[in-house]
Amino acid sequence: MIIRSFMEADREALQQIYLDSRLDTFTWLEPASMRLSDFDRHTLSEAIWVAEREGTVVGFVSVDEGDNFIHNLFVMPQWVGHGIGSQLLAIALENIAGPARLKCLVANARAIAFYHANGWQKMGQGISEDGKYDILKKWAVPDPKRQGFQHGKD
Repeated sequence: MIIRSFMEADREALQQIYLDSRLDTFTWLEPASMRLSDFDRHTLSEAIWVAEREGTVVGFVSVDEGDNFIHNLFVMPQWVGHGIGSQLLAIALENIAGPARLKCLVANARAIAFYHANGWQKMGQGISEDGKYDILKKWAVPDPKRQGFQHGKD
C-alpha cells in the first residue's frame, strides 16, 4: 500500500469514497442529505493524505494542520478492517506538531472502538446536527513500533 499526498486527480475517487462510506456507516442520517460535493466542502484548506492499493485509491485522511485537528478519516467500506485507517492515522500524526484532536459521532460505535484501540482518549463531548459526538485526543508522538514503516510498502 502507498500513502501519499493528495493530487487533484484523486478528487473524484475521494468524493465517491466519502459518500459511500458515510452512506454505509451513518445509517441514522438521511441519505438524501449526503452528496458527492460534500467532500470538497468538508476538506477545504485541509492537508489530505491518500491510501492507494494496487493502483486504486482506497481511503484518505484530512487534517486542519493549524488546529491539529483530524477532520476526516474514511476508507472504502470493503477495505475496512485491513489496517488502512490505522496507517492513515499514523501519517496524520507524523505531520501534526503537538496533541491531535478529532470528533467522532457517538452513534458510530465501530469508529469509537477503533480510535480507543489506537490510543485515543476521550476528553469531552458535544452535539451537532448529526448527533452527539466525543472529542478525542492523542499526543502526536512517534510510535516506536512504526520506525521500520516505509511509505509505499505493505
